[in-house]
Amino acid sequence: MAFMSETPRAAGGSIPVWFSAMAEAIRIQRVRRKAYRRTFNELNAMSEKELADIGLSSLMVRDIAMQAAEMAV
Repeated sequence: MAFMSETPRAAGGSIPVWFSAMAEAIRIQRVRRKAYRRTFNELNAMSEKELADIGLSSLMVRDIAMQAAEMAV
């Protein structure tokens, strides 16, 4: 009987926590994806000369975009 009375409280308390954690994870993922796309698109649109002027190469664009996404949140 004790198991039955404790189970609903444990489940009831964990579902809102789980839902909040999932919603926050989705929000963070969206922010990071947006930062990645924005950075990637801006750098990818530059010519090799423009990238060289700021000390980058086209091979670095994805890595820079990933770094920007990590720092977004």
